[in-house]
Amino acid sequence: MSKLPPRPHPDHLRRQAKDLLAAAKDGTAVLESLDLNTAQRTIARDYGFTSWPRLMAEVERRVLLDSRDPARIAALLAQHPDLAVARLHGWSDHSDIRPLQYVASMRCAVGENVWRDMPGTGRIAQALLAAGAPLNGGPGDRETPLITAASYGDTEVAHVLIAAGADLERLSTPDAGGVPNASALTHAAVFGMSGVLDLLVHAGASYDSLPLAAAVGDLTGWDLRGQPRQQRLLALIMAADHERLEAVDALLGSGVPIDGEDREFGRQALRLAAERGRAASVSHLLAHGADPHHRDPVKGRTALYWCRRGAKRIDHRSGHADVDRQLSAALHLSDS
Repeated sequence: MSKLPPRPHPDHLRRQAKDLLAAAKDGTAVLESLDLNTAQRTIARDYGFTSWPRLMAEVERRVLLDSRDPARIAALLAQHPDLAVARLHGWSDHSDIRPLQYVASMRCAVGENVWRDMPGTGRIAQALLAAGAPLNGGPGDRETPLITAASYGDTEVAHVLIAAGADLERLSTPDAGGVPNASALTHAAVFGMSGVLDLLVHAGASYDSLPLAAAVGDLTGWDLRGQPRQQRLLALIMAADHERLEAVDALLGSGVPIDGEDREFGRQALRLAAERGRAASVSHLLAHGADPHHRDPVKGRTALYWCRRGAKRIDHRSGHADVDRQLSAALHLSDS
């Protein structure tokens, strides 16, 4: 069965049907009947659709979602209300995902692994909700739309979902591909999405572990020296990732080694901050003695390598250039 390309165009499918009909007429292909309707139906079935109109409606939905045009989306959903709920189908880059989750994940171009700003997704989320999209996901979904928005850092969609009353505490399923059995706040913390994390905290989402408290930047009431070393190390890494500098200081003061390696998840404070373009954290860690020569245990690369690797996946403004300058200068100074 064929798969639709990430950037579809109805005219391409129409040409496919006409080419198939021409091939059938000259004997190089077989059709039940030598007419355009039969050729279109055959193309639709090859992509996994029961009819040509269903295929074209699916392509139109994807095109309009990608365009982030709320008026045109609303018009399409008024004509086909099931498309607000039905999972995306037949695509090479997205499979079995509902439209609201798809919109929440649009910041990352799947396949290209490039992150970009996508203004206007919040209005599309509102249009989908108004047309009946399930606020907390539907049967069989591994995560809620809010968890998806948290994972991909879409503050617009997260704001819309929270305002609509999304369940802040709903967990992903045990077989979820992101963070199993975890809330939206945990996803935002783990994936470094500080903007959504702050929205969730403001809305009252709960957190009950030291690493999450460090990601939030609130260590009030925590007996740091009484916590296991692994938890404190994870907390330092989280604090650095989200640029919670007071939390970084408190954790370093509790005896956490600044260059400590988290062997369980493969993270380290300076390396992760560099990869994510956290200029303030990198500056702070270097000032406190972090070693710019420290190499990861798998690839043997320094934080500067991971900074440059992270920069390649970002097509919008980030702190990677600043981090690159800081680390390059630190490496040069220590070598001189």
